[in-house]
Amino acid sequence: MAQQMTLAVLLGTTREQRQSIKAARYIESLASERENLEVIFVDPKDFNFPGDGNDPEGKDPRYSQIVEEADAFFVVTPEYNHSFPGSLKRMLDSELQLYNHKPIAFAGCSDGNWGGVRAVEALVPAVRETGLVVMSWDVYFPYVNKMFADDGAILSEHSERYQKNVNKLLDELLWFADMLKTARRDKGN
Repeated sequence: MAQQMTLAVLLGTTREQRQSIKAARYIESLASERENLEVIFVDPKDFNFPGDGNDPEGKDPRYSQIVEEADAFFVVTPEYNHSFPGSLKRMLDSELQLYNHKPIAFAGCSDGNWGGVRAVEALVPAVRETGLVVMSWDVYFPYVNKMFADDGAILSEHSERYQKNVNKLLDELLWFADMLKTARRDKGN
């Protein structure tokens, strides 16, 4: 990655007892170790998305600014009732034009052994409609409530595997981000 990039790590829920925040913070910390990469952590609790859709009155200007600046996105979503949270859908729906031709990666989380796979599968068609470029594989955190210590640190028995998997996905995501940023610049948008 030669050029300066901006990565937005999006936490996909506003639920009070959310365990997925630990996985999202872990991904943020691994991404923050990279050179030429600014990482912005996006917690939907910090934004206001009134109404539905992509209408001007349904946008949060602060989130719009982040999406405009971001060259890539890494969504961390829990699985609720075999799908992803409405708060994530609402956030993603707000910025259709600004997402176009930018890459996105997913990490799924669950308290069970599925690791959020059904949430990610449900996200793919919705995200594809926004013009985001979906990576061909994902990272999953099954039993997320047992993978991290109370302070958010990943437990040592999981550390090596997840550091390798997350970094591999970040490499792929940032490769696409570099290529697409150059193409957007050359095209004039």
